[in-house]
Amino acid sequence: MYGKSRFVLVFACMLVVAFSVGPFSQVRAQQPKVLEFDSMVGVPTALTGAQNPIRGVNGGGLPWTIGAAHGELTAAGHLEIEVRGLVFAAGPNTGSNTVPSFRGLVSCLLNDGSVANVLTGPFPATLGPATAGGGNSDIEADLALPGVCLAPIIFVTSPGGAWFAVTGR
Repeated sequence: MYGKSRFVLVFACMLVVAFSVGPFSQVRAQQPKVLEFDSMVGVPTALTGAQNPIRGVNGGGLPWTIGAAHGELTAAGHLEIEVRGLVFAAGPNTGSNTVPSFRGLVSCLLNDGSVANVLTGPFPATLGPATAGGGNSDIEADLALPGVCLAPIIFVTSPGGAWFAVTGR
């Protein structure tokens, strides 16, 4: 009887390990990274508004600065962006964020040279001065990217789609 109980216990443990580790780690490992970054730059004065859009994406109305950022985009369209201290660099709210949500945007060049911009839904952003934790957001979404996505650029945008920060590569 002791042998049978021991067998059942070992078998149950093997099942738990197989279902909790195996399939999930294999799926994650099979998604190659298209882009991984550890920095972004805020929109400078010369790129604010519609005066000099990047791939059809207008800059925010005022300059922005960012304390830190990192993220990645996989070939399957999984986007992760973590921003810290994304705040106004000029104007009456310098050093603070007054925008309650940010979005992520992936811009791709297509084979014919045209541009496809794919936008996430909104993600909460902390309000207030960067020194008190303002301008922080964690964006994570699965996007339907075009079949070919050449030279991807990642943006953090306003709810309306104007960019506040971009991958600086």
